[in-house]
Amino acid sequence: MTEIEPKKSDTDVQEVKEEPITKRIYSPEFTLCVKDDSSGYTGEIYLPGADRDSIRLKLNESYLLVSGETDRVRYMRSFGFDCPIDPETAKATYKEGLLGFTVDFKEPELHTVDVDIE
Repeated sequence: MTEIEPKKSDTDVQEVKEEPITKRIYSPEFTLCVKDDSSGYTGEIYLPGADRDSIRLKLNESYLLVSGETDRVRYMRSFGFDCPIDPETAKATYKEGLLGFTVDFKEPELHTVDVDIE
């Protein structure tokens, strides 16, 4: 007795394997200005669609690092400041894809030394 294999039709459903989605990495648009009173910087970073909980903003005296994610996109950007900042004074808000922040300049340490004149 011979077995007969059923003929597959064009309408048969085939199993499809799901593959993980690879996220694209973008460097977001960035705007930086000196505050009106010249006490520090104010900036905006465009992160359209990023989930607020995924956004990370890290600062030290000389640079900024920002990251955030959507289902398909990962945003990453770093930026070096021309003048030292005080990261402890930083404040940030996120609304409708726009991350705004302000940070004050670091007070200069004026260390002087008396020089003997001969």
